[in-house]
Amino acid sequence: MAITDWPENERPREKLLQRGAAALSDAELLAVLLRTGVRGCSAVDLGRNLLNEAGDLRALLDLPPERMRRMRGLGGTRLTQLLAAVELGKRYVALELKKEVTLSEPEPAARMFMSELRGEPSEVFAVLFMDNKNRMLGFEKLFRGTVDAAAVYPREVVRRALDHNASSIIVGHNHPSGIAEPSRADRDVTRRLSDALNLVDVRLLDHLVIGDNQWQSLGRLGWL
Repeated sequence: MAITDWPENERPREKLLQRGAAALSDAELLAVLLRTGVRGCSAVDLGRNLLNEAGDLRALLDLPPERMRRMRGLGGTRLTQLLAAVELGKRYVALELKKEVTLSEPEPAARMFMSELRGEPSEVFAVLFMDNKNRMLGFEKLFRGTVDAAAVYPREVVRRALDHNASSIIVGHNHPSGIAEPSRADRDVTRRLSDALNLVDVRLLDHLVIGDNQWQSLGRLGWL
């Protein structure tokens, strides 16, 4: 049965408008974004099939675009709509961070790093640049590595901090294993970065390790 033949209060778009987005299931929310289904499959059925194939909503949205493109029903327009929705979510988090009075504590910064780095298939090292009141100036992914490590060059971090006219930074990287346990190498990189940044009077406030729905602060561990 086509969605247009459903009772009006059960159609995803009408249900969203009447009861709010939180009332919709993951498959129904996907149906609103996808708009139409494929032959023999309504938009809700398509959303459900995509979720089943990926495992769950988060696994689906974490897939790289080239992998999404190979899934039945996610070609062309539907794929671009889904990718645009994911990017809107990331930008919403970034804008919320800009409203924070201060980013000197790890929790608000961790939300940014979690949003940007979670689901990356390889290790990515990123930097959050801040002014002298610890307000966000910018966020950049500077280095990408293998599934195990990313080569971090302190000189490049210093250069980008000066380009942003930053007074302080927070750095972070993900562990593709999903375990946010800092390593000895993480501690060594933190020390080298701190030493290099001190030479140009930029403070390294923290180094965050991002895992699977978890994070760890090297600052809280006393490793700064």
